[in-house]
Amino acid sequence: MKYLFLILSAVLTFQLSVAPAVAARIKDLAKINSVRNNQLIGYGLLTGLNGTGDDMKKSRFTLQSVYNMMVRNGITIDARDIDDIKLKNVAAVMVTATLPPFARPGSTIDVNVSSIGDAKNLAGGTLIMTPLQGADGQVYAVAQGPITLGAFSFGGKAAKAQKNHPTVGRIAGGAIIENTVPVDLGADGTLTYQLDEADFTTAANMAEAINARFGEKTARPFDSGSVTVAIPETEKNDLVGFVAEVEKLDVEADTSAKVVVNERTGTIVMGKDVRLSTVAVSHGNLSLIVRESADVVQPNPLAEGETVVVPQTEMAISEDEGQLVLLDMEKGVSIGEIANALNAIGATPRDLIAIFQAIKASGSMHGELVVL
Repeated sequence: MKYLFLILSAVLTFQLSVAPAVAARIKDLAKINSVRNNQLIGYGLLTGLNGTGDDMKKSRFTLQSVYNMMVRNGITIDARDIDDIKLKNVAAVMVTATLPPFARPGSTIDVNVSSIGDAKNLAGGTLIMTPLQGADGQVYAVAQGPITLGAFSFGGKAAKAQKNHPTVGRIAGGAIIENTVPVDLGADGTLTYQLDEADFTTAANMAEAINARFGEKTARPFDSGSVTVAIPETEKNDLVGFVAEVEKLDVEADTSAKVVVNERTGTIVMGKDVRLSTVAVSHGNLSLIVRESADVVQPNPLAEGETVVVPQTEMAISEDEGQLVLLDMEKGVSIGEIANALNAIGATPRDLIAIFQAIKASGSMHGELVVL
């Protein structure tokens, strides 16, 4: 792990020293405020399972759903006999999907299907017609079709083989759109672009790039997260072409200096703008090893006495030599030089997490420390 981190540090140092800043397209930095996805959800039944469905005694809602489905389809069943329904090939599922912007009735979208009961496996199941509703309670799509799983689960009472999750699946193109969400694109003569990462510098650079292409006062940053664009009179008859031209413009994106660490995985990601003030770092490891053993003591032959067990404890303490390294950052250095300086004291990625937290606490790190 240490050598891998050294190699990564060298590569980052080389890239940051020779590669100029790369501009990003506006379409990769921001989205039009009214153009967005909408989430859909529905409750349905999955049939055709090979005895791996819900237990009707435990999942009572599945039993009630089966009864309601039969009644809707003209099958007469006395409500008092509902407990007599014994099924093992039906599972209650939640169906979720994402409705894209400008979707039209008749087009299809993919849906995800996940069990909410105690079904063991959804392989081979077919989803029965399920309405998908939006947050407003309106039905926007209807899902139905055979489910596809990227998993399997087989076994008996003594052994079982399973790969991935057999209670979650997907139906490609499984929902047909029945309703749309209206989008008033440029209805008031303006477009508002919402930045994915709010930043005043990026918003100003974006407005400057648009004004350079379409004329002064075409765009202005409203705040750090949005830019308002006035549609030119010459472009109002070709709004799609105007949006396409704006999206292709290159913008110098700026970000705040951040160090993101994940202690669970030992991952460290440092932004190129992270800077440290002059700071001294010492690193050392203390190891305490305790071993327990037992010695058997027996009396001499023909002597009176009993055999006893005497516990023995061995303890060893070792401490690596602490090294004090001065990180002189007055002139400003790159991320690679910071990594090389910290690796000089023999720190592993997990040690670096603790070191960065201590440096941030001392006030010597100029940037945000994010701990996941």
